[in-house]
This record gives sequence, structure tokens and C-alpha cells, in this order.
Amino acid sequence: MNTSFYIAKRYLFSKSSNNAINIMSYIASGGVIVASAALLIVLSIFAGLKEYSLDFSNYTDPDLKLLPIEGKSFMFLDNDLKTLNSIEGINVTSKIIEERIVIKSENKNLLATLKGVDENYQIVTQIDSMVSQGTWFNVGSNDVVSGWGISNNLSFGIFNYYKPLTIYVPKPGKGQGSSIRSYFNSEIVNNIGLFNINEKLNNEYIFSDIDLARRLLNYKQNQFSALELKLLDNANEAQVTQQIKTKFPNRFIIKNREQLNDALFKMLNTENLAVYLIFTLVIIIALFNVIGAIIMMILDRKKSLNTLFNLGAEPKMIKRIFFLQGTLMTVLSGIVGITIGLSVIYSQIYFEWLMLTPNFPYPVSLQLRDIIIVMITIFGLGIIASKLASQRITKNLIKTV
Repeated sequence: MNTSFYIAKRYLFSKSSNNAINIMSYIASGGVIVASAALLIVLSIFAGLKEYSLDFSNYTDPDLKLLPIEGKSFMFLDNDLKTLNSIEGINVTSKIIEERIVIKSENKNLLATLKGVDENYQIVTQIDSMVSQGTWFNVGSNDVVSGWGISNNLSFGIFNYYKPLTIYVPKPGKGQGSSIRSYFNSEIVNNIGLFNINEKLNNEYIFSDIDLARRLLNYKQNQFSALELKLLDNANEAQVTQQIKTKFPNRFIIKNREQLNDALFKMLNTENLAVYLIFTLVIIIALFNVIGAIIMMILDRKKSLNTLFNLGAEPKMIKRIFFLQGTLMTVLSGIVGITIGLSVIYSQIYFEWLMLTPNFPYPVSLQLRDIIIVMITIFGLGIIASKLASQRITKNLIKTV
């Protein structure tokens, strides 16, 4: 066994005659344990929140969405649809017409977004499962499904056929009209369902059949605002995206589910980075205690160091002893902290002791990447701290007893 490592291990596990040094060592080790456990738990919480947000978007967002590079719409012929569906990995394609509208209920008006969808939309997404009251509309009908926020703002409910809603869309063109019908296309619709997803979507969207949206916007039969795709479970998203770009060069902007929610994920990633940096600072502060503990041990063992020096040990070897001692303290404390963190995370996953709502546990996700990040952070900073502390040893210090 390496002599320096053997002595470092003995120094680490043997108690000092000075009780204050023992207490300082316990505090230094405890600080590293708490900091490493907290860092792993917090990283797992943010990973869980990110997974939860991505899973939640499964209800409303497709695997891939094709948007026009220019303008609000594009032409997509039947042959184009066959070519698209022939790409390996694509399961279902849904055609979308989307535009800003004015919706009127009695004497109240509101700006909203109408999203006309075809019969495949319920396969591409799970939006119908988010309808909390009423039902989803039938193909070819003049029924709509609105968000809770729009319903509250305009004071309408479901299946109220005596108080229908009116949707207005400005007509394209120039010149002065003689009446409101000259400026707007309009359709009278009935709201038969209310969805509850999140505040933004609840206050923004109304879903209808694609034919209704086509009539309001005067779109042609093969004119669409977007195409939404559901991929096969074993499909490679990157390969499918590349094939679409190859078969339809310079025609579409292709976005996956995370890119459709880029603001949310940028916020989560930024918060994750900020929390990591904050806890890294906490670890650095905890490692100052390690530096202090090692320096106190050096001073407490000056007689032993003098004996080693007289027996032929070089200052370089003695520095290495305390460097290894500090590294061992940090590594062992980090491992204990990670073990405690893993226990807390697994207990939350299996026993759900912390609830976000009465029926929903706080989301956590244990990822190997987070464990590696914590280990690299703790061990890397611990090695630096031990190196700094061991540099306190000089030949004059060893000789002075």
C-alpha cells in the first residue's frame, strides 16, 4: 500500500487529542454531506419538473409540427400528403387551419385563436381527454370547444343553443364596404365543450372542425396553416425530420415538442443552471471548512510530521499525505451525501410523501447525468480545496516543534 495513502487514512479516521479539531472535522464533513445531498435532490426535482412539463404537453402538442417558412399558410396537395406519409416513422398526419378571430357572445367581444382540426387531430394529440365539461365536436359540425378562460370572460357555457356564439374573421381585400358583412366573414357556432389545460391556452384557443375554419378564412381545399405529426413509438425523430427536409426542401419550419414550448424549457433550464451555481457556491463555502480542518490537523500533528521528516520523509510526501486526507474526507462525505440524496429521491418516487396537490405527488426524476454532475462537482472542488490546504506545509513548519 502506498505509504502516503496509508498515513492519510490513519490520520483521517483517528481522533485528535484536541476535541475542537474533531468537532471542526465533523462540521466540515457534515457540510459536504448536506451540500451534496441537497444538490442531487434539487437537480432531480428540476428534472422531474421538466419531464412533467414535457409529458403534460403530450396532451396538446404533436411530436412534430410543420409550419410555413413564409406567410401564414401553404398549399399541400394530395400527392404531397402521400409522400409525407410514406416517410418511415410517421404514424398519423393532421391538417390544421389556425387564425386570430373575434368571438361574440351577446354584447361581449373577445379576441381569440381559432384552430380548425381534422379527424386525425385526436390521434395526434390527446386534447379530447382535457375536455372537463361537455364533449368534443363531431366532424363537419358547426360546434366548437372553448377554453375555460374564454368561457368565463364571455359568460357562456355548453349546449346553450338559445345563446349561440358568433365568430368573425376579417375578409382580405381593399376598398370601403357598405356593411359589417363586407368586412368580415362570420359563422354562428355552438359551444359544446370546455377544456382546461393551462391559463395561456384556456384564454387563447377555440377548437373547431377544419371545414368551418376553411369557410371563415376562404381557404382553398388544399390550403393549410400547419401539419401536425404523430410518430411511431420506435421512430427516430432526427431521422424523420431529416427525411422531411429532403423530400420537401425549403418548404417547412419543423419543430418538435420541446421547440414548441421553447420558452418554458428555456426558463426551466435557466432556473436549473442558476440553482446548480447557487448550490455549487454552497459547496465551495462548505469546503472552506475542509481547508480549515486540514490546516488545524497539520498544526496539531506537527510533532508527528517532524518525526516523519527526521526519518527521511520529504516535504513533498508530507504535503501528499494531507492532500490525500482532504481528498478522502471530501470523497467519502460526498458518497454519503449522494446516498442520502438517493434515499430521499427514491422515497418520494415510491412513497409520494410530498404532494404538489392532494392527488398529485411532487415530480422527481433520477438521472445518471445528475449523479455524475454532483460527483464531478464535489470531487473536483474537494481536490482543489485539499491541494490548497496541503500547500500550507513548508520545511520550516515541519522543523518547528
